[in-house]
Order: sequence, then C-alpha cells, then structure tokens
Amino acid sequence: MKREKLERAAITELLGDLEGWTLDDAAGSISKTFKFASFVEAFGFMAESALAAEKLNHHPEWFNVYSRVEVKLNTHDAGGLTELDFKLAKAMEKAAARRAD
Repeated sequence: MKREKLERAAITELLGDLEGWTLDDAAGSISKTFKFASFVEAFGFMAESALAAEKLNHHPEWFNVYSRVEVKLNTHDAGGLTELDFKLAKAMEKAAARRAD
C-alpha cells in the first residue's frame, strides 16, 4: 500500500513531537544522531529499532560507529515523508529512552 506524502505543515507539526530530529532542506527526510554509553547500548537500540521497523515494514537508513547511531528516515516510494516515518521515529525514541543514562 502506497503511503501519502505529507505536506510541509503536517511535517512541521509532527516534528514538534520529536526532540532532536531535524528536517532536511527539501523536507524529504528527518534525521537524528543517537549517542549511547557503549557499543552494547547502541547495538541494543538498533536491535530493538529493527524489530519495530520490521513490524511497520519500514526500514531506516542508519550508520553506526561504536556508541553513535545516525538515523535518516523517509519513504522512498512516496518521494518524501509519510506518517510511517514519524511512527518509526517515535518507536526509536522509546528504544533510546530505555538506554538513557
């Protein structure tokens, strides 16, 4: 099922519910860098986020070095951001909060 691309006003509103996420200049993706106390914490975050992504059938672009995980979300087939990106971002926030110092 193809998702509807969100308009900038809707994106701005949804982004207001997420701390630390940034919108790219073209309003086509959101991103955030998560920092953890150790590699194990970062990997745990990625494992939990991967399970959430699989349930949503929506997968992030991410990069991991030791305790840092850089995440970029967008919906390729919609050509921008959809509700799915914000659902996954919220799931990632919950996963990160469980690993906060």
